[in-house]
Amino acid sequence: MTLILAHRGFAAAYPENTMKSFMEAAKAGADGLELDVQMTKDGELVVIHDEKVDRTTNGTGFVKDYNLKDLRKFDAGCHHKTLVKIEPIPLLEEVLAWLSETGLVCNIELKNSIIPYEGMEEKVISMVRDFNLSEKIIISSFNHYSIVYSYRLAPEIEIAPLLSEGLYMPWIYAQSIRAKGFHPHWRAAPDEIVKAALESGIEVRPYTVNKDSELERLFKVNCSAVITDDPAKAKKIKTKIKQAY
Repeated sequence: MTLILAHRGFAAAYPENTMKSFMEAAKAGADGLELDVQMTKDGELVVIHDEKVDRTTNGTGFVKDYNLKDLRKFDAGCHHKTLVKIEPIPLLEEVLAWLSETGLVCNIELKNSIIPYEGMEEKVISMVRDFNLSEKIIISSFNHYSIVYSYRLAPEIEIAPLLSEGLYMPWIYAQSIRAKGFHPHWRAAPDEIVKAALESGIEVRPYTVNKDSELERLFKVNCSAVITDDPAKAKKIKTKIKQAY
């Protein structure tokens, strides 16, 4: 059964990587979330995709240059005029506390390819363990050194390399770094790659799958999961395909 993972929450309709977006994704019937982690100047883990706050908030500058209390003053929902309440950039701790009550799975993407946040892996793992969420978490990154390091620190927490380009026999690569799955761009996940990986016991969770035709294709091939901005639409398509087969 293909899981639906809400990319930065229900990002198609709500401000990405906010508690509002995560809660709405759960209401829409997502099986889990995908979120991004950066680190503040005072070493706190926060959930935001970009290294800078400019695109998603009413602030400017790098996340790494702000202390948490100043970063939390920005509104991550400022581009959504319908929201009356300010949506602060969430702490990872706050998301995990909520998550631990839901049963949802969560893909935590470490955003440490551009800025090598020192100690990020240790902090994320420690927090995941504190909330007893090791079974529900997948740690991914484009920085494959980081996820291998994460696996060495916590072999009980699943890791998955992110792949923006097609890779020859990616399931072999995943096995070589002790990953139980990989997260390719949807263009790098044609049917034959998905099928061969699944036959080798390796999970495939493509991102960011928003086109109806691609969602249909991946549901039909029984892909492990899809990472999508619109969990509500994905759920409708999944139900339709289930009924047809």
